[in-house]
Amino acid sequence: MLTFLYILDNILYMKLNFLNIKTPKEIQLEIAKNIRKRRKELKLTQEEFSKKSGVSFGSIKRFENTGEISLFSLIKIAIILDCEDEFLNLFQQKQYNSIEEIINEQD
Repeated sequence: MLTFLYILDNILYMKLNFLNIKTPKEIQLEIAKNIRKRRKELKLTQEEFSKKSGVSFGSIKRFENTGEISLFSLIKIAIILDCEDEFLNLFQQKQYNSIEEIINEQD
């Protein structure tokens, strides 16, 4: 079963890569990289960041290495970095499929 999931993940990666779309894993790692950069800008060690955010040291360490973290812990981190509004604004912007949709909305 694990091999099947690995193959499926690789197929998804190849399709998304071909379409120039980031994979979920790439997005996870980019978010982790951005947070690590902000943590370092604040001159906080992982341990200090853990205490300040209320997220366990192990979770911070794992997140920065793998991009894996619970949504609850990620929100706690966002609050410490003063970025909680970015979460509140997720999925707020309407997506248009055509110029006609934009024009019709303005009528």
